[in-house]
Amino acid sequence: MLHKIALLLVLATPALAQEDGPGPNLSITVAGGTAGTVVIDMLPDVAPQHVEQITALATEGAYDGVQFHRVIDGFMAQTGDVQFGKAGGDTARAGMGGSTRPDLPAEFSDIAFTRGVVGMARSQDPNSANSQFFIMFADGEFLNGQYTVVGRVISGMEVVDAIAKGEPPATPDVMAKVSVAP
Repeated sequence: MLHKIALLLVLATPALAQEDGPGPNLSITVAGGTAGTVVIDMLPDVAPQHVEQITALATEGAYDGVQFHRVIDGFMAQTGDVQFGKAGGDTARAGMGGSTRPDLPAEFSDIAFTRGVVGMARSQDPNSANSQFFIMFADGEFLNGQYTVVGRVISGMEVVDAIAKGEPPATPDVMAKVSVAP
């Protein structure tokens, strides 16, 4: 009987590991008052359409030069507006745009919004996520089941913590370069 239980655990382990990754990594080089690199483990098994959209935009260079336009201390840092969020662009409209790609249907999961979790920003319509995403500074259980989780910061959380705060920040930090590694 003990051997059967051990075998079941061994067989179940790969499936459990696949649920949380490994996915591609998103590497964000942050410039401005904050400098450093943030690496995010993307979760394609949790939100395949959202991860595909983010990785495609990163591969195209769409996120390069996009500012962190909404950064709330103790809550989250939001970026990814490829339409209006480019540094030096129309900062008054930053956060109102997306990309030329279609909006995505929600891919809710049971993953909790805890420190370092990355979620997709959207309007009131749950099926309106496009290119913007946010990184949690702290736990935000009230977001659970309301927003799509796309990844987790695996290194560089100290860089995220140092991003200039504000809505928008007086001098926004920028995603200078965003790349994808398998």
